[in-house]
Amino acid sequence: MKKSRTRIGTLVALAAAAALTLTSCAGGSGPAADGTGADEPATISDLKIVVPADPGGGWDQTGRALSQLVTQEKIVDSAPVTNVGGAGGTVGLAQLANEKDANTLMVMGLVMVGAVETNASAVRIEDMTPIARLTDEPLVVVVPADSKYDTLEDLVEDVVDKGQAVTITGGSAGGADHILAGLMLEAAGLDGTEIAEKLNYTPNSGGGEATSLILGGKVAAGISGVGEFLQHIEAGTMKALAVSSEKPVSQLPKVPTVTDAGYDVVLTNWRGVIAPGGISDGEREELVRIVTELHDSSAWTKELETRGWTDAFLTGAEFDDFLTGNISDVTATLKNIGLVG
Repeated sequence: MKKSRTRIGTLVALAAAAALTLTSCAGGSGPAADGTGADEPATISDLKIVVPADPGGGWDQTGRALSQLVTQEKIVDSAPVTNVGGAGGTVGLAQLANEKDANTLMVMGLVMVGAVETNASAVRIEDMTPIARLTDEPLVVVVPADSKYDTLEDLVEDVVDKGQAVTITGGSAGGADHILAGLMLEAAGLDGTEIAEKLNYTPNSGGGEATSLILGGKVAAGISGVGEFLQHIEAGTMKALAVSSEKPVSQLPKVPTVTDAGYDVVLTNWRGVIAPGGISDGEREELVRIVTELHDSSAWTKELETRGWTDAFLTGAEFDDFLTGNISDVTATLKNIGLVG
């Protein structure tokens, strides 16, 4: 069996940093649009949070947790959430490119990194201002409770044998769920062309759509973050076959990892926030202050525990470098497994 070790969710390719320049790094050194100095202190009391997906998924959960807690902790006065679904977050990304308010945060992550490539988006993450990486979460492969598949090998081998007859659903095309499906087939011995021919992947704009397809028996299997499917697994309406972390997760201690199930793949789904491009240093620093204050609160720590999210907090140059490397890594992986040309 071919082995494929992949750690996109945590890999930082610093060598790629010279190849891509994040707009925010350049945008913060000049004067602000209103003529004030770039380092002019900024104060934000009313925050806008954009979730570039339909309700029900991990981005929506993240955005609403941010909204609730930054107001509950009195970090800001208000933080309404707006959902802008479509194309793995690239519809929302295009909207953010036209946003004039520096008090705007958009939830994003690994899914958007892949979707920019698969959708050939004219607007790129590099055009925006990185603020923070927040969380990291393993994915889980599930099937309906009455599925004939009892192990991950049962599912993967059926895809290898029957190809398009076996449908897998998850988040947007090119996102973490789609990438994991491709990597498992690569680890099973298929090359990029074979993966493209055999993988029948049904993308969705929100977690609720994927859940409905799985519970309704409309698809053979589904992939998403552990937190999105956990309640259905615990209720017995979904059967978990494997998790994509390096070690079993505390919420599902009896569920094997993808590697333990026979496919040497590790992939975690990170989530963070970005702001419009071209904002001043002072405006960026204020947004970083807001999310840092939230991160340091006991309320956020409790939220992480409740959701099963891993704390993966990064800001400043560290997040810039991580994001640059992640974009490079994901693009290369999508090409290797045949998901983009």
